[in-house]
Amino acid sequence: MADPRRQNKILRYKPPSTETNPTLEDPTPDYMNLLGMIFSMCGLMLKLKWCAWIAVYCSFISFANSRSSEDTKQMMSSFMLSISAVVMSYLQNPQPMSPPW
Repeated sequence: MADPRRQNKILRYKPPSTETNPTLEDPTPDYMNLLGMIFSMCGLMLKLKWCAWIAVYCSFISFANSRSSEDTKQMMSSFMLSISAVVMSYLQNPQPMSPPW
């Protein structure tokens, strides 16, 4: 039995580059990273626990939607900032979070 595949027709898959086609770029991780940092700062400065928890949520969404080739330093700094906002807000006021309304 001979191999029916033609060796000259086999091409290795290369994912399309985002430089030639900018519509493939997903801005969701960047927006969530920015929102996470804003909510972290609000949680730290204004001592709002719900802002700190939203920052953690945004950081998780940013991490989940990011590509493996992206820089992880900024994402990890955003995540650590949001965790520190939650920790600091509960260290300053250990009572349970009251609803914002």
